[in-house]
Amino acid sequence: MMRRVILLFFLLLPLSGIAKSFTYAQIHTMPKGVEKDYYIWRYIRQKSTTKAQAAKIIREASAVNSSLKRAYRKKTGRTPPRPPRRIRHLSAAQKKALADKERITLRVLSAPHPLKAWKKLSPSMRLFVFSHAGKKGRRVLDHPISEKEWQLLSRYGGANLMLYYTRKECLPGLSRILHYYPAKGNALRYDYLMRLGFEALERREKELAAYDFARAAERARKREDADRGLFWAWKAGGDKRMLKRLVKSYDINLYTLAARDALGMKYDLGITPTLPDRPVKGFDIRDPLQWHRLKAQIFSPKIDHARLAERFRSAKTVGHYTYIKTKAGRDIPQYFPMPYRDFMKNLPIKRQAILYAIARQESRFIPASVSGSFALGMMQIMPFLVDHLKKQRHEPQIDYDDLFDPVTALKYANTHLDYLTSWLHHPLFVAYAYNAGIGFTKRLIRRKDLFENRSPYDPWLSIEKVGNNQANEYGKRVLSNYVIYMNKLGYPLRLTDLLSVVHRPELTDRFRRRQP
Repeated sequence: MMRRVILLFFLLLPLSGIAKSFTYAQIHTMPKGVEKDYYIWRYIRQKSTTKAQAAKIIREASAVNSSLKRAYRKKTGRTPPRPPRRIRHLSAAQKKALADKERITLRVLSAPHPLKAWKKLSPSMRLFVFSHAGKKGRRVLDHPISEKEWQLLSRYGGANLMLYYTRKECLPGLSRILHYYPAKGNALRYDYLMRLGFEALERREKELAAYDFARAAERARKREDADRGLFWAWKAGGDKRMLKRLVKSYDINLYTLAARDALGMKYDLGITPTLPDRPVKGFDIRDPLQWHRLKAQIFSPKIDHARLAERFRSAKTVGHYTYIKTKAGRDIPQYFPMPYRDFMKNLPIKRQAILYAIARQESRFIPASVSGSFALGMMQIMPFLVDHLKKQRHEPQIDYDDLFDPVTALKYANTHLDYLTSWLHHPLFVAYAYNAGIGFTKRLIRRKDLFENRSPYDPWLSIEKVGNNQANEYGKRVLSNYVIYMNKLGYPLRLTDLLSVVHRPELTDRFRRRQP
């Protein structure tokens, strides 16, 4: 009965622009998750909510992000309690083994000749001692390591931490491992191998770089990461077999598009489904709680995905349909929906393409999406930006939940893009700004070591050097989406041509100026 009351509450509140208010009972009965956290945030911010009510409801949050912390402090003057953490409980045998290893570490570091004592240990134990020795202890253990020694140590997982501390603490003797080939059966992780490859490339050790990139491709868990390793193995070593492996990838990404450019092949444009325009009974695309429950179904091991997808096989729920199909097929095939044509067809093709590209990356076209930071709707717009944009659009009466209407979300994103594109003219830079802010993007492209075409590997190396990992990955995916959507909209754009101009500010942005 209570579920019906909550559903009725959302259905009877049209997108009227009038700010909603909530009661404790409404929030309390919501299922736990990020959607409930968002409504807890809204409830705490209400003037009518008391300090005692805020203190009670905050304990029901699944996570306390910075927005919730600020709202709670403002309301109560106190720091919110942390949600209980999962504690890993060790068995008696595990505790004894750990204590034994810690005793060995102390014995080695207190020995008259710590390095000699350390070298007598087994390889795995040496790596444990090194990672638990502390900064001062690692300085003592630093030594001019031989390639044979590194070959031995790199076969064990602890070698990843050795690499990490060697770089972080600038250990001169152990830094030699950066120039050595690890063992073929090494235990180095994908991300460490990729970084080794880039460092070798910077030192012009192309063969070593190609080796590291190829091993990274083998070690990758995600298809896009494997494609990245193959792409850079080709870039470093020039082996066209890597390109041929790339174009066989099922994933449509920056690297597979570039491989098709290099081989003069047509793009795989994925699937844009044509669905009947029919209602989906009992489902409101604007209700984040219904999306929450649908997610639980999608990720349930007992669900029949084919049957569930059929229920949502509608133009009104194209995002839900393609999301279910994608999860069921483990990203095979790849979908590129093109919904809301009545709104989109009135915009220039480039604007349509960037809106579609961002929506696909942000939410997979799910209108009621809520992120962990409370970015809202299909275009994942932050509440503070909603406040700013509604003034620009002269719409004083709007509720944050209005962003769960997909057309409203597109209108607000389009207004935001008007501002971003007044400064940034290249979709890669627009993507960086949409994700990490225009200030971040301005500082990024003004750096002297990026997007200046100074390396034979640019602009690819510049893209890899973007320090903010989230913005880096976001930019790559939005750019590949943009190329696909431009082609789907009848504009035969090639990725390589698009990237060939990123070093030319007269074509890409208003922040950089050419030196006389």
